[in-house]
Amino acid sequence: MVILENEVLYVEISEKGAEVRKLLCEGKNRVWTADPKYWGDVSPVLFPICSRLREGYFTYEGKKYEMGMHGFAGKQEFQVEESTPISATFLLKDNEETLAQYPWHFEFRVTYTLRGNCLDVTYDIRNKSQSTMYYSVGAHESYWCENGIEDYDIIFERNETLYNVTYDDKSVPCTRHIMLKDSNVLPLYEHYFNIDSIIFKDVKSRYATIRNRKTGESSSVKFDGFDYLLLWHKPGAPYICFEPWAGICASNGGVTDITKKEGILKLEAGEKKIFNHSVYYQN
Repeated sequence: MVILENEVLYVEISEKGAEVRKLLCEGKNRVWTADPKYWGDVSPVLFPICSRLREGYFTYEGKKYEMGMHGFAGKQEFQVEESTPISATFLLKDNEETLAQYPWHFEFRVTYTLRGNCLDVTYDIRNKSQSTMYYSVGAHESYWCENGIEDYDIIFERNETLYNVTYDDKSVPCTRHIMLKDSNVLPLYEHYFNIDSIIFKDVKSRYATIRNRKTGESSSVKFDGFDYLLLWHKPGAPYICFEPWAGICASNGGVTDITKKEGILKLEAGEKKIFNHSVYYQN
């Protein structure tokens, strides 16, 4: 476990999955506690896919590759490449296990840096193959909601009209209904999550705040560069996951070819791409 600490934040990060497992702001818990009764994770990193694949596999150049939900990064042991009291970089390289699921050589770095009340998160993806690499990346970070999510609003940077697209168990879109109309405040309700995640595809805002309307406690997330936004909650549990994704479910019918997958990104041989998001905590 790697520990980062400054005058405001205390963060514990596991080498497994490069996952934040504990976060305190001025001594107060601000993330989910990983109670397995509801959900045993806290803030998994998603790579090289987000969500699930149709039928649990993709194809590339005629070959089939099976991969579980959200990819393999969360199950892999990362190397601690650099570490200071306020910053740490975790590195995952392709290996025998990843190559069985994903045919590219890569380096994937996750860097966490503390700046006052801000946790800055950077994903650095490098294609070490000789061919174009196809991938997605995303965050699945949790936010503690002490007395339940119905005390909380999501406040967007701009007024939004947002539709939730729901999917069946084969990752095929089946319904689309409006969640927010020309407003920037989305109150959270338990019943929203009876159908699993809320998936927004057309968010114009580049930051949003998760705010307790009774106490004013808030977490503000800047997520420029991520095309999709998900909200997820296990009914009855005191947390909400706010998830910026660069990628989405496999929703384009029966197509399994990863090069044609909706939202898929690509890196040419030798190229790299950096994604960044930041979370500002206020008690």
